[in-house]
Amino acid sequence: QVQLVESGGGLVQPGGSLRLSCAASGSLFSMYVMGWYRQQPGKQRELVASIISRGVTTYADSVKGRFTISRDNAKNTVYLEMNSLKPEDTAVYYCNAYIFGHDCWGQGTQVTVSS
Repeated sequence: QVQLVESGGGLVQPGGSLRLSCAASGSLFSMYVMGWYRQQPGKQRELVASIISRGVTTYADSVKGRFTISRDNAKNTVYLEMNSLKPEDTAVYYCNAYIFGHDCWGQGTQVTVSS
């Protein structure tokens, strides 16, 4: 079982920036497909961004050009750089690791965008 620990959430004003981090356990991190998801109250969890081992990335249309996902395989860590934040980005953000058909989730970190 892969353990994932997120950090970096908080309160930020519209137009501001935050960087989320997710530290993963295990010696096979470089093989994991890593993703960030978010869930707003009353809504389903949605994919924000993902990155495979070679560094190829995908993004939800709503965050393209504003968010950047990256990974450091030497540190077993994936990041989500969030810029130009909007109130509609407010959600609990979850880190996800997918490997060998299994999904693992972090505990989530709250991001609130408000003035």
